[in-house]
Amino acid sequence: MKNLENAPRIYVGTYGQYNDGSLFGKWFDLSDYENLKDFLEDCFDFHRNEFDPELMFQDWENIPDFLISECRLHENAFPYFEAISEMDDDTAEAFEIYCNHINSWPSNGYELEDQLECFRENYRGYFGGAVKDAKLEYAYQYVEDTGMLSAVPAALERYFDYEAFARDLFLDGHSEYDGHIFIDY
Repeated sequence: MKNLENAPRIYVGTYGQYNDGSLFGKWFDLSDYENLKDFLEDCFDFHRNEFDPELMFQDWENIPDFLISECRLHENAFPYFEAISEMDDDTAEAFEIYCNHINSWPSNGYELEDQLECFRENYRGYFGGAVKDAKLEYAYQYVEDTGMLSAVPAALERYFDYEAFARDLFLDGHSEYDGHIFIDY
């Protein structure tokens, strides 16, 4: 989690100071912490001048909205960051999309390992290359990978309607988000 460019950060103030008209707080880089407990201890220590401070997360960077709100950082945030730190950028982006739009994690109640397993089973890859239409590019790849037209004579193969096939694939059973393709079953 030590990629400084994409490091998750939170600006932490308190509700008490905010209600008094102050935005006083500090940016905390989450890559400096091992877990949620250490992070929260440091936040409370920073705001020790206030009796019983109620932390307020006023801004954040590189943290998916499903893991944070104004008053809470989800307990699975640090394991999530650890998991995506082991992924390449495209896969990490796809996993965030999967958690946010397809399988609603962490609200679905899955453990992170189960969510990762489902993601690996359902993610088909990034298709934003030469064709510039991810669905169409995936349809070409799907036909090639499955050998769907391998028994068709070359003279007839050119009449196959890839655009219609791509449309049908994504009507039922496949989803596309920003070039990332997922199966829905």
